[in-house]
Parts: sequence; C-alpha cells; structure tokens
Amino acid sequence: MSEADRLRILYVDDDKDIRHIVKLSLALDPLIELRLCADGAEALEAAADDPWRPDLVMLDVMMPGMDGPSILARMRADDALKHIPVIFMTAKVQPGEIEAYKALGAIGVIPKPFSPVDMPAEIGRLWKCAPEKASP
Repeated sequence: MSEADRLRILYVDDDKDIRHIVKLSLALDPLIELRLCADGAEALEAAADDPWRPDLVMLDVMMPGMDGPSILARMRADDALKHIPVIFMTAKVQPGEIEAYKALGAIGVIPKPFSPVDMPAEIGRLWKCAPEKASP
C-alpha cells in the first residue's frame, strides 16, 4: 500500500473520549490515516498543514468556541481548504437538521452515538458520494 492510497482524515471533537473511540475505530482500516483535533483553531491549522492536507474532515457539530458549522464556513472561505469534503458528526439528526448541514456544504452526517465497527464503511460510503474531492 502506497502513501497515495491512504485516505487522510482530520477528525475534530472536543470530547477526548469520542476522539479516542474514533481513533480506535478508524485504526481498523489500514487505508485511513487519521489526525485528531480538539477545537476549531487547532483543526484549521491542521487542515492547512501542507504537505499533510486532509482528504476529508469530520467535524463534531456542537463544540465550545468554534462549532462545526463555523469551522466549515472558515474552510469554505479559504482557497486552500474550500474543496475538502466535510462530514458532520452529531446527535442532532432530525431530517431538517441533516438538510441544514448539507446546505452548509457537508457531504453527509454520521449520527451520534455511532457504531465504531461500522464507522469506516460509513465514511467510505459518504466519501464515494462526495461531489468533489480535495484538490490543492
């Protein structure tokens, strides 16, 4: 497996325990390379980290300071980050809420609580449906 075959994912969540579960879950897939961030400022810095720019960003919706939608808005305003697909992770998954997240530019939503065993496949499904992939 080459470095080019790996899907680089940046996961952002203020909850340390959820970050740990996501880390364990995505470690099940050898084609995923994961970086974790605890807040929006750290996430924006990590997303802009060239040469390790993520292919996909997963954002918790509700975080103190800068929430997931605010991070996505900042990414979409940055020419270097605006094409990176984003998935939201949240317990707020009423149909209207999901449509609102997609209207902001998310390619999908993974509900919390999530199945750690199913998470890599769910990410893969959403990734394949992404209308555009990250391009520097």
